[in-house]
Amino acid sequence: MTIAERWSAVQARVAAACERAGRPVSDVAIIAVSKTHPADAIRAAFTAGATDFGENYAQELATKLAAFAAEPLSQPGSPHPLRWHYIGRLQRNKAKLVAGKVALIHAVDSVELAEEIGKRAGAAPQPILLAVNLGGELTKGGITAEAAPAIARSLAAAPGCSLDGLMTLPPPSEDAAASRPYFLHLRALRDQLQDALGRALPVLSMGMSHDFEVAVACGATHLRVGTAIFGSRA
Repeated sequence: MTIAERWSAVQARVAAACERAGRPVSDVAIIAVSKTHPADAIRAAFTAGATDFGENYAQELATKLAAFAAEPLSQPGSPHPLRWHYIGRLQRNKAKLVAGKVALIHAVDSVELAEEIGKRAGAAPQPILLAVNLGGELTKGGITAEAAPAIARSLAAAPGCSLDGLMTLPPPSEDAAASRPYFLHLRALRDQLQDALGRALPVLSMGMSHDFEVAVACGATHLRVGTAIFGSRA
């Protein structure tokens, strides 16, 4: 299958999942995870209709930002058609490569990182998400659910940042249904934090190529889909 065909297939699956969940498809953003994929693949996905792209590595993002600034993509009627997301773990010393340059940073897990992002954000606050490690995996970043209320309160007050919601990455499993408890936990935690903070946290970033339909059923607003769109990485 071509990238355009894969993109259309993912769109159709997301639309069907939204219909089953009684949700409008406009509630769910598909982020095409383009890490390690070349500019030509991004252009092909964009031509097919993708507008949101996710990168995991700060230096790779910086390289792609420069490439597309030199040769921008655009679509009629959309003033900012290509939106970048930073979805990987971000080191504080790399914050300058990301802050103020992406629509959303998905994996902020410390007050110190948020403060560094805020310093580098520029005139407008940088939207961020609190990364929550619900599986307790030592190999992944993210905070525990128990630590979330205190850290969320600090992130909500961090200058130069806008806390927009939560993200999670469940433990790996070939069974998509195995992700459901983690997605439901994140949604419940988001609702709890909204009440505690007295503010909306509209974004739930959860769901990847193998389990995004389950994520839609559990309330995901942002899906991080790579392999199902671009194919396997080399």
